[in-house]
Amino acid sequence: MTAASPAFRIEELRRLSRRPALAPAPPGAVSLAMGEPDFPTPPPVIEAAVAALRQGHTHYADQKGLRELRAALASRLPAHPGRTWSADDVVVTHGATAALAAVVFATVGPGDRVVVPEPAYSLYADLVVLAGGTVDFVPLGPDLHWDLDALAAALPGAAMVIFSNPSNPTGIVHGEQELKALGDLLDGSDVLVVSDEAYHRLVYPGHELTSALAVESLRDRTVYVQTFSKTYAMTGWRVGYLTGPREVVDAAAHVHRTLNGSLNTAVQHAALAALELPDGVVDAMVDRYRGRRELVVEHLSDVPGLHLVPPEGAFYGFVRYDADLTSEAVARELAERKVMVRAGAEYGPSGEGHIRISFAASEDDLRTGLARIVRHLGVQGT
Repeated sequence: MTAASPAFRIEELRRLSRRPALAPAPPGAVSLAMGEPDFPTPPPVIEAAVAALRQGHTHYADQKGLRELRAALASRLPAHPGRTWSADDVVVTHGATAALAAVVFATVGPGDRVVVPEPAYSLYADLVVLAGGTVDFVPLGPDLHWDLDALAAALPGAAMVIFSNPSNPTGIVHGEQELKALGDLLDGSDVLVVSDEAYHRLVYPGHELTSALAVESLRDRTVYVQTFSKTYAMTGWRVGYLTGPREVVDAAAHVHRTLNGSLNTAVQHAALAALELPDGVVDAMVDRYRGRRELVVEHLSDVPGLHLVPPEGAFYGFVRYDADLTSEAVARELAERKVMVRAGAEYGPSGEGHIRISFAASEDDLRTGLARIVRHLGVQGT
């Protein structure tokens, strides 16, 4: 069985992907497992979709996305000296998932090595394996930021490095200096950077997000992946997009056209309406997440047996526990105690010994779920 064979890829996916389908919550359980906003999509977005349908926008759109939507997205990209962003620099995709798939399948081939700082969103490794590449996991430091020495050892000869910022599952924000350090490590190489910035609006006080596109040493090698899902509570609408070096964008557009075809036309009109929402609409959701984040920190700080690096962004807490159990076992035991979480091992080898909790849940559910976690793991950790 060769490394390029379908059977090998299936086996490798089985080995890498430890993310089981989330079982239905038992009666009386609360879920802190879902990585999706619990807020409704803002009404103007829904109204725009209805209006688009009534106006007859029910046929194929441009394969790269509606030009007016791509132009609006291009106008919001970070200033890029020497390059003026245009609609042709943007591909609208079936969510960020399809954007990530398009760039990986367009640029990674059999034997190519892709560096993934981990714990990381499990889709990255899955896509690399499907493309025939190999995954080089690089553990994070104790503070869940990048271990730059470990990255320095792993990056030479790699085809790509891929990460999320803010991070799923850790809630860490990789700041400007960290990104510049990555750029220094890549100087003189051809390594492509894929920066998944899906949670870019969810950043908490004391932290500031810098897009990889805004860092001089990264911008010419960065593929920027974005989605409407988290910012606008539009997960089910499946609207994402990517931009980056033109040759990569064109190749990714070809892959997306081949695998997916054009995105739902009416939904793209809804996405245009989302871009026109007042900042206060998004800010109100961010304020709610900020309050929930404070609840998580308050409930899990100084609990014997539990260790939390306070989330800096996104809506996740990555909790280390002292109990001598696998993270899958812990997730099962917590489900039996009526709180759903994700096993840390789903996010890479060094995720073992952790659970991921989502605070995209109501305050009542969050308090209930955190209390059940503390009651179970806190006792075991003493």
